[in-house]
Amino acid sequence: MGKDRIVVGVIGFGTVGSGTVKILLDNRGVIAERTGFDLVLKRISDLDISRDRGIRLGEGILTTKAGDVLDDSEIDIVVELIGGIHPAKDFIIRAIENKKHVVTANKALLATEGNEIFREAGKHGVEVGFEASVAGGIPIIKVMREGLVANRILNMYGIINGTSNYILSRMTDEGSEFSAALKEAQKLGYAEADPTFDIEGIDSAHKLAILASLAYGIPLSYESVYKEGITKITPQDIEFASELGYKIKLLTIAKAVNGEVELRVHPTMIPSDYLISKVDGVFNAIYVEGDAVGSTLYYGRGAGDMPTGSAIVSDIVDIARNIRLNATGRVPLIRTAPSGLKVRKMDDVESMYYFRFSALDSPGVLSKISGILGDNNISIASVIQKGRRVGGAVPLVVLTHRAKERDVLGAIRSIDDLPVVTDKTHFIRVEGKE
Repeated sequence: MGKDRIVVGVIGFGTVGSGTVKILLDNRGVIAERTGFDLVLKRISDLDISRDRGIRLGEGILTTKAGDVLDDSEIDIVVELIGGIHPAKDFIIRAIENKKHVVTANKALLATEGNEIFREAGKHGVEVGFEASVAGGIPIIKVMREGLVANRILNMYGIINGTSNYILSRMTDEGSEFSAALKEAQKLGYAEADPTFDIEGIDSAHKLAILASLAYGIPLSYESVYKEGITKITPQDIEFASELGYKIKLLTIAKAVNGEVELRVHPTMIPSDYLISKVDGVFNAIYVEGDAVGSTLYYGRGAGDMPTGSAIVSDIVDIARNIRLNATGRVPLIRTAPSGLKVRKMDDVESMYYFRFSALDSPGVLSKISGILGDNNISIASVIQKGRRVGGAVPLVVLTHRAKERDVLGAIRSIDDLPVVTDKTHFIRVEGKE
């Protein structure tokens, strides 16, 4: 049995850093009772050490120099919580080269630079914990690395951005326009002043890249993830979706199909009786289907100081156990043997589709549109036409059977060229049983 005292240093004392430190201090005794060792918080580095976080710290713990954490020979585990790419990556690589284990919540860094970080960790024989990088307090990384290790993952669907989910929930419940729902989310602190990463699907794509690497043994492939945000969703779309028996969510989707993996983030219509469609507000959920376990669903808070701090401390404890037992590398950071799977091009993806056409209310319009859809191998499942405005434009909604993205885009180009179509066609991909 190894040492009974594991020393921790933290870089970044913001919202998540404060939550992590609070848990380490307040629950130190509980953790020691459950694990048999003591987690000692030695140093915290942050550029601002004067602001009161409401946490009582011993003298000498706070420092403005990251090197005081990275180069301290007593510190076993470095927790990186500053976010961004640089200097976060430089700090993590330096910690690894100093033979220190690392815990991070930095999904953007891992999704874009993780292949190099994991290689360096393997070379130097240290662990990298990243549970908090996806879905906050939901232990989905541990599920993928350990709980479902006996399964081939068939598909995953996730609501893993609380900001976008909150906005869509308000639009659904209140009939709000996107801009009004976004302003409310910002006022409540659920959205940043610059919400681009959240509402354009970038944050979700970072997280999907991490999950897909664990599930399918592919390199971290953020650049290969198809990304589409929620800014074009309207209350009208939400109303039509409800009439058709669906709800609209910003969904992350990963599927293994014929030797390829689909990786996509976009607004998706899902049947309103599916459990994942009932996940509202800032909550997250990930549905995972394995060949042995079948369907599983994981639900909880996807962000916040304490839920995310809980995931970080969980990683610290796991690494500390491995240190004590001299079992570093017991669970591989990512799958070591490549699977050979490649990321499928978006043009080759098949889905059902919702189309909203703006068309003149005149005879023969539907036959023109349906003719173009048929010419592009797209079969209509149902049609809704609201209101009458003879000689004017009305919304015409079409739900299709499964079709290929390439065919859909070709059909839309042709339909938008029709004189009877007065605006660009809006479409949303649809998941669920036909």
